[in-house]
Amino acid sequence: MIEMVAGIFNESWHVLVKSAPFIVMGLFVAGVLKAVIPDGFVDRHLGGKGFVSVVKAALMGVPLPVCSCGVIPIAMGLRKQGAGKGATTAFLISTPETGVDSISITYALLDPLMTLVRPVAAFFTALTAGSLVNVLPDGGGVPDINNGCGCRTGCEEGAGSACGCQSVPPTFLRKVKQGIGFSFTELLGDIGPMFLLGVGIAGVIGYSIPGGFIERHLGAGIVPMLIMLVAGIPLYVCATASTPIVAALALKGLSPGAALVFMLVGPATNVTTITVVSRLMGKRVAVVYVGTIAVVSLLLGICINTLYVSLALGTTNWVAVGAESHRELPAAITAVVLLLLVARAYYKKRYAGEGGC
Repeated sequence: MIEMVAGIFNESWHVLVKSAPFIVMGLFVAGVLKAVIPDGFVDRHLGGKGFVSVVKAALMGVPLPVCSCGVIPIAMGLRKQGAGKGATTAFLISTPETGVDSISITYALLDPLMTLVRPVAAFFTALTAGSLVNVLPDGGGVPDINNGCGCRTGCEEGAGSACGCQSVPPTFLRKVKQGIGFSFTELLGDIGPMFLLGVGIAGVIGYSIPGGFIERHLGAGIVPMLIMLVAGIPLYVCATASTPIVAALALKGLSPGAALVFMLVGPATNVTTITVVSRLMGKRVAVVYVGTIAVVSLLLGICINTLYVSLALGTTNWVAVGAESHRELPAAITAVVLLLLVARAYYKKRYAGEGGC
């Protein structure tokens, strides 16, 4: 028993040490990104109901570091402010499927090609679903779904008149400070526990499943993709947390196509999101939402396997292609700091009333 616990801890620690520098870097970039994007920028550009608004929504969602829980109130606000169903759907898909934080950890744990493929696949999936939703007949008005998140920060700097506050435009440095503070408190409080859960699951997989198990028993074709699809649809796992899980499975023979399927489906579909989409935009949109993600992710998975083979990278041992080596001590220190930051963010979110809805 002690040997098993030690083995799982060792595998999990290895994943954490390898990921930590990139997680911290991704959070920092996310904070700067939040400072650079003007308030109301997303609202102003998603108000249309045509194809262009869908393209904008899909593009805007790709870099934003927001999980599927956090994107729901944003999508509700966009819809209430006049965003079309197609644009709202595209934003709901591309935003949780990828972001600057998950892109950085993809580079750390997988390989450069998958780092490029992941955001492109998220954009294409969102664009396809949004375009199909736009074709559906308009179901009418927007339901009144209020989650109470609109004015949770009170009358602080930049809160705006929508919350009954007098807006005081902050300086750029102030915005950067607030953005980085958001990343390392509210955002980390959202994704941190899920990421650590993913690291733990990766440790269990790494310790308990022998190398090449998936390749020998399931092959590299459509079967593992279908398994990842069925597992990912009802499961809530953010984009950052899904990466160590598929990295561990890849070391056991999971193909890049099956890995991509899970990384697309897991963050964008879960019972809560599907329910909200159904209430927000109707059951037909919810069916198109889930169906498009499922079909497109499978097709992209097949295409990615073909791409890896055509580039002579293969669909086994593909993670090792882009493996990065880091100095152990600085990476270990960063991992410890990250654990402390996650604990701090979780405490603030749960007990100090900061962030979260």
